[in-house]
Amino acid sequence: MDDSGQTSAEFILLFGGIMVVVLLAIYMYNNYLSDLSGEISSREVNEFNNELSNLKSYFK
Repeated sequence: MDDSGQTSAEFILLFGGIMVVVLLAIYMYNNYLSDLSGEISSREVNEFNNELSNLKSYFK
């Protein structure tokens, strides 16, 4: 019997499964980076506001 067709189909399924796992990992990593950048921006804004409040005491 000819097994080349079965081997090709198995490789296609294996490659498709690997692609699904890679795409899910990229999606999760993208969400992680988005959340992390939001926290960094929020922290920077808070620090800037605190510095402005500290400077305000010099102008009273």
